[in-house]
Amino acid sequence: MTVLLSGRWSAAEGERWAQLLREAMPEEQWLLHPPRNAAEAAAVEVAVVANPEPGALSGLPNLRLIQSLWAGVDRLLQDPSLPPGVPLARMVDPAMNEAMVHTALWAVLSLHRRFFELQVQQRQALWQAPPQLRAAECTVLVLGLGELGGRTAQTLAGLGYAVHGWSRRPRELAGVQIWQGEASLAQALAAADIVINLLPLTPQTRGFFSAERLAQMRPGACLVNLARGAHVDEAALGAALDRRHLRHAVLDVFQQEPLPPDHPFWPHPQVTVLPHCAAQTDPRTAVPQVRVNLAALRAGQALAHLVDRGQGY
Repeated sequence: MTVLLSGRWSAAEGERWAQLLREAMPEEQWLLHPPRNAAEAAAVEVAVVANPEPGALSGLPNLRLIQSLWAGVDRLLQDPSLPPGVPLARMVDPAMNEAMVHTALWAVLSLHRRFFELQVQQRQALWQAPPQLRAAECTVLVLGLGELGGRTAQTLAGLGYAVHGWSRRPRELAGVQIWQGEASLAQALAAADIVINLLPLTPQTRGFFSAERLAQMRPGACLVNLARGAHVDEAALGAALDRRHLRHAVLDVFQQEPLPPDHPFWPHPQVTVLPHCAAQTDPRTAVPQVRVNLAALRAGQALAHLVDRGQGY
């Protein structure tokens, strides 16, 4: 099969992906540039992509599969030229999942034990120990209980935290109190000391953390956003932090990336900024996932991790 590799990345990153993919699947014909003529376009049966430029997948009449190298597919789905009817598979990378759990755990531990405030005290030469609450006295709400959210919730529960999870669909997770549906959301937010956002970005979740929803959170609670910047009304979050309704925010994603140097979150004492690095796809473990799906396509078997375009994930 001819496989088109297309993405928005640095030259070095693109070369690394191309090398690993070709080494893992030497039987495929890899097209590492946009098709230059109708014959090349007609030959493409699979597109392996990493947020390609809009329109990059149009004009491929024999395309049978779009395999994303990233877990999120919201940018792909926003491209009006995305070929309709072609199966779209997202990446479920075990190494990325593990990294996300580690970042969420670091954030929860730092907020629970007030380590971010201790960093500020160090700069002030202030020797003052904070209260030491038990993990069971800290309620953590995980929004979104898919692959990432489910693992994060269960890991935190295993460490003794009082873990709640919220999902639109019915879920069961050992050691996790589940809230389901829109009707329960305000109550779930009000019960949590720390809220971790791992929701997919869909039309329904865009702007999810509005001023109204932030006001539903428990006074003194903390927000950890590891999903998408478009989930958060940044002005409303800044206002909630400034008036001390929320204690702290750990943010890995933003509406504009890189975060502009003059953005108020950079110097904000109650905000921890991460440069979209909470969990990155690891080519060493992601490439085998691509190989499995291409083999399934060739054999006419079921494809893994297909996206429901109507749901957006």
